[in-house]
Amino acid sequence: MSFKHHRSNPARAMLVLSLIGAAVAAAMPSAYAQQGMQGQPAPQAAADEPQTVVVTGTRSLNRRSLDSESPVDVISGRELQSTGSNELSTVLGRLLPSLNFPRPTGADASSAVRPAQLRGLSPDQVLVLVNGKRRHTSAVVNVNGTSGRGSAPVDLNAIPLAAIDHIEVLRDGAAAQYGSDAIAGVINIILKKGPDGGDVEATYGSYDKGDGQQKTVRGSAGVRLGDAGWMRVAVDASNQDFTNRAGIDTRVGRITQRYGDPDSKPRSLFLNGQYDINDNVQWYAFGNYGKRTTSDAATFRAANARAPQYPQGFLPLEDSSSKDTALVTGLRGEWNQWRWDASLNYGRNRFELNVDDSANYDLGAASQSGFYAGQLTSTQELANLDIARDIPVSWMSGPLTVAFGAEARYESYEIGAGEPNSYFGGGAQGYSGFRPENAGKNSRHNQSLYVNLEGDITKQLSGSLAARQEHYSDFGNTTSGKASLRYAFTPEFALRGTYSNGFRAPSLAQEFYTITTTNQLLVNGTQQLVQTGTFPVNSPAARLLGAQPLKPEKARNLSLGAQWQPTRNWTTSVDVYRIDIDDRVVFSSNLQLNNKPALVSALAAQNVLVGAARYFTNAVDTRTKGVDVVSTYRLNLPQGARSDLTLAYNHNDNEVRHVADNPALLAAQGLTLVDRQTVNRLTVGSPRDKLSLSADTTWGKWNGRVTATRYGSFTVPQNDPTLDQTYDPAWTLDLAANVRVTQAWRVTLGIDNATNRYPAQVRSPGTTNFNVYGTEPYSVWTPYGFNGRFYYAKVGYSW
Repeated sequence: MSFKHHRSNPARAMLVLSLIGAAVAAAMPSAYAQQGMQGQPAPQAAADEPQTVVVTGTRSLNRRSLDSESPVDVISGRELQSTGSNELSTVLGRLLPSLNFPRPTGADASSAVRPAQLRGLSPDQVLVLVNGKRRHTSAVVNVNGTSGRGSAPVDLNAIPLAAIDHIEVLRDGAAAQYGSDAIAGVINIILKKGPDGGDVEATYGSYDKGDGQQKTVRGSAGVRLGDAGWMRVAVDASNQDFTNRAGIDTRVGRITQRYGDPDSKPRSLFLNGQYDINDNVQWYAFGNYGKRTTSDAATFRAANARAPQYPQGFLPLEDSSSKDTALVTGLRGEWNQWRWDASLNYGRNRFELNVDDSANYDLGAASQSGFYAGQLTSTQELANLDIARDIPVSWMSGPLTVAFGAEARYESYEIGAGEPNSYFGGGAQGYSGFRPENAGKNSRHNQSLYVNLEGDITKQLSGSLAARQEHYSDFGNTTSGKASLRYAFTPEFALRGTYSNGFRAPSLAQEFYTITTTNQLLVNGTQQLVQTGTFPVNSPAARLLGAQPLKPEKARNLSLGAQWQPTRNWTTSVDVYRIDIDDRVVFSSNLQLNNKPALVSALAAQNVLVGAARYFTNAVDTRTKGVDVVSTYRLNLPQGARSDLTLAYNHNDNEVRHVADNPALLAAQGLTLVDRQTVNRLTVGSPRDKLSLSADTTWGKWNGRVTATRYGSFTVPQNDPTLDQTYDPAWTLDLAANVRVTQAWRVTLGIDNATNRYPAQVRSPGTTNFNVYGTEPYSVWTPYGFNGRFYYAKVGYSW
């Protein structure tokens, strides 16, 4: 069930609890421990120490990445700045072998808010935290034929690189520790902190073809708040021109399409601060406001008598604005050796869409060229209370860390209608607007309790247990658990393993997203524009087509790993994993209704006039098996020089173990709810493996970085297996050189994709019609894009 316009009483109750906690703690005599809760980064290791203290996946104060029972990657701020990209997802895709980030184009809102995958799973099956606090999801639903189809994940690119100190990536299921979404893993973004120091950087870059120019200015600085606090400010502004790799349109003998990265202008402001109220209590807050305007092209429309104002045809543009707002604030302290943290968390993403250089055929010559198509809004409000203590236990070699807590969360999803002419008749070409019957607001709330135990049982054996109970207003109760062990056979070699069960609640977007718009579909072997309806599962139209209420996905994670550190400078880890997911939520196939008069008539009786339909469904059970290998070696060279060498590898195998029975009423009409293409997108659509070899060398004022990446093969499937296209493995090479001109000034020159690697072209129109009239020569599923070589230069100043 849904709760419309639900009031967020849990958040208000938690505010009262937070204030009471502050008053009580103010009178407590014990000293306040400023570090170690989930919302605050733990102290980092020294600069020459290869291993760092981590806070993700643990409540302990001093857990190193090398000692953790689950694999945790720590990505430094310098590594995040090691490419020419301004997009966090692009950077992570190059640094993490287990993360896949294609670059869709011509995919409506998915071109503006691009999804990233971890371990080949859905983009919304990875949980994103900022300073240990849950990040809100994007309002955009990926409903077109791209990687991550059907997901509504967090928009990683809304978080500016200038604000980030480092990132911790937990490659393990963690629903028992953090709740819904943490099936594939957790990405925890740790912000820069402290009042001292700052930096400003300007970047300019361009592709080898001369387009896609990028101009970026970013900076970060801190200020003191008296003697007891600080506030850090980060700003990021960028202009990114579009790229175009379209081919000649065979219909008219010229380039008519814009096919590549969209024109994008992101702007963001991030704040992070804290203030010591007294020796026992600290106030903290962080948040952001960002806006990204994007202009992407739809499919070119040939000359049509119904749009006489475009005698040569026209190319509709989808001009969007994504506004991101977030604020987390709370109090933390210590009482009688118990650490506590009470926080409030608000996040919202609003996505507005306009269609320009377009026309509504049903308005003829009277049609305007620009339309407001509507907006989507996703909101999250949370209240958290976390409590932890390290308790000495006589028979253990170290203290037992006991942690428990509670969370109340309220979520809402709202669709706002476009102007009438955007949806009148067939609607605006390129993107028909949201109709009044699509509009509305839905919400839900949930509460959870968790407990976590961890510690060193002996000098060789450490372990942890976690359990979490959640109640959703629309799904009921769910329980998650996790057990982890690590045994060090020698100081240099250890084995570790975890087993957990988890869940992911279907997002409100998956439950309630609805729109009728024009989509490019393969009909009888040719690409055609078809009026397509996306219906929520509880709507009469979806129920007519066999829809059932959605239920949570259920996951079971098993991992076994080995860690080896033969010397202080050399560490290697190998982790194998298996992830079983039952009742996985997928976006159905496009149910084409041509020659289905009975269904067309039944939908028309509901005033639904479409040529194809689709909805979300718990249709498949999947199994993901793989291995992660990470080996790092620090080579000390003469004259104080140093080279950090890294080998990182991921192999991933996805299989569908079960597909739900096709609804009888669809089978009677010769339709399939989950077709071959839908299933195979889950299994072969992302690379099976990815290998990264990098060397980062520093010598005096000089620094250089070389990264070679091998992307494994992947397949873009179709319902007809003879039309599948498999892409061979490919290598890319990224180069960067940095010189510190003075103590404060630095200059960087770099080349991404130095070998100018392009993927194989999509088959020609004469064979399969996938390459629409020759205008779309490359696949949007390519994990390294199809823009070619990119040159860039950076000038930075630090203090």
